[in-house]
Formats: sequence, structure tokens, C-alpha cells
Amino acid sequence: MSGQSDPRGSAFSAAELEFLAEDEMIEIVPNLRIKPLSLICGDFGPFQPQIPTQVPIWLAVALKKRGKCTIRPPDWMSVEKLTQVLEAERDSASSFEALPFHYVEISRLLFDHARDDIPEVYMVRSLIEDIKDVRFHKIGTGLEKLSSRTYAMKLNLSAMEVNVIRPFVTGSLETFYELTTPEIIQESQREEYRRPQTADRGPRRELRR
Repeated sequence: MSGQSDPRGSAFSAAELEFLAEDEMIEIVPNLRIKPLSLICGDFGPFQPQIPTQVPIWLAVALKKRGKCTIRPPDWMSVEKLTQVLEAERDSASSFEALPFHYVEISRLLFDHARDDIPEVYMVRSLIEDIKDVRFHKIGTGLEKLSSRTYAMKLNLSAMEVNVIRPFVTGSLETFYELTTPEIIQESQREEYRRPQTADRGPRRELRR
């Protein structure tokens, strides 16, 4: 992965995060009968017309491309729910609302492959972008106040948000360690100096028999 060559860099690219998000489950509504699918990751089906079922996003997208299903957006992607999340994000400067870990990647996949299945898709997209902006502003503000002793925030960060701040946090912690290590060494030396010293009397002679 991209992060292996540079441990202080981002661990994953956007494409890699999207690939991981494709394993999340989502509900589809088949429009025809499909026999059970036995795959390495598990068995899915049988699929019956108009009977909702859960499948991984990658399978939902594959069936959608072939015109074999519609995809039901998750509940959190409704205009009502996203509006509530946005208002809560704006009201709190020290906490983040709970969203799916891959909410950015899931929404992008659905916008790309199932936009006709998303009610009020343009409003949904706008709300998600606004939520991302507000959350990144809070992250930036929090990082400016980062301190080893005086920093607390209720974190519900997403994969993309964690991936973006990882280099900064890693670099900051390394710098902090480098700056504080001399103090620790000096304190250790002072403790050693306070200990009573045993006089060195040289090698002892064996007693005569």
C-alpha cells in the first residue's frame, strides 16, 4: 500500500479507501429471479423480485449495472437525517456526529452508480459536502490546539478523515517525543545523582587461609 514506503504519509489512497468501503453491506431490491451466488466472501441469494435483501456494495453495483436491481440508500443518506447531522455538527465545536466509518466513500459510490435511486440526490450531495467541510474545519481547529496534556475531543472520525490527519498527528507526536526526551534523560540523570554513591575501594584481596 501507499503508506508502506512512507510511514508518516497517508496509509491509503482515495481509491483504496473506496475499495475497502465496497465490502459494506447495503440493501437492494432485485427485479428478477437470480439463483444463489456462492462467492469467496460468502453466499448471497437466492434473489426474488421486489424482495429486499442485503449484499456488499460491490455486488449491488455489479447487479445495478446489469439492470438487475435497484439500490436502497442507507437511512443516514436521507435529507432529513443529513440536515440533523449538519445542524449538530455546527452546534458542537468539540464533538463529531456518529456517521458510518466509510460515509464519504459509500456516498461517492452511490452517486456514481445509483444516483437515480437516491431521492433528492442533489440536496443529499450538497448536505454531505457541507458536513465534510464543517467536520474538517473542526479537525483543523482541534489540531491547532493539539497538546499531549490538554487536548480532548469526542472522536467519530471517518476513514477519509483519519487518513488525512494521520501524517500531521504522526509528525506532531514524533516532534513532541524528540522535544521531551532530553527532559526525561536529564531527570533520570538528576535522580541518579541524588542516589548515595558507594566508594570504589578497588579489587578485594582474598583472605589468607
